[in-house]
Amino acid sequence: MKELSDQIYQFIYQGISLRTMGLLVGGIVLLLHLWALIKPEATREFLKKLPRNQSVGTWVLTAAFILGVVVATSMDLGDFARLRYIAQIALPVMFLCLLFYCNDYLGARSLGIFLLLAACPILNAAFLQPPATRVLLSGITYVWILLALFWVGMPFTMRDQIAWITQSPARQKLAALAGVVYGAALLTCAVAFWGV
Repeated sequence: MKELSDQIYQFIYQGISLRTMGLLVGGIVLLLHLWALIKPEATREFLKKLPRNQSVGTWVLTAAFILGVVVATSMDLGDFARLRYIAQIALPVMFLCLLFYCNDYLGARSLGIFLLLAACPILNAAFLQPPATRVLLSGITYVWILLALFWVGMPFTMRDQIAWITQSPARQKLAALAGVVYGAALLTCAVAFWGV
């Protein structure tokens, strides 16, 4: 189990290049916002239900739990390595508590937790890389970190943000269009400027 965890950790946190990460993040951002642009009604209905969505929350929280176990098992803790078992015991307890006892805003909380865990590999891929355009990738990651902190600690803020964006069709269209442009910019930079 430890060997598999170490391999996954090495690949996710140190084995992904800036170009690959740019293509991955840019593709996800572009596709999600393109879908929101093409299907505004379906997107609005989905987003309004997302903060309290139990099924989406369960799947995302499970993915975050698996990633958290990999990190807790394989991360270099230095002098605190002897305390690794505390994290390995706490993770399943927190997972079950969130899933069964603190699940009112499970969609918002689980998405926030996942984004916080996903931020490290994205920032590692962009760390001290030569092209200045890498800040496009770092910038969106820091926005996700800021939003995720609120979504975990005060999950009702996701509901309020979604209500504000979907308040008018023009605002929702503008947000989706901005996401499409940003995703396209990430993909363009990944292909044109970010080396292998």
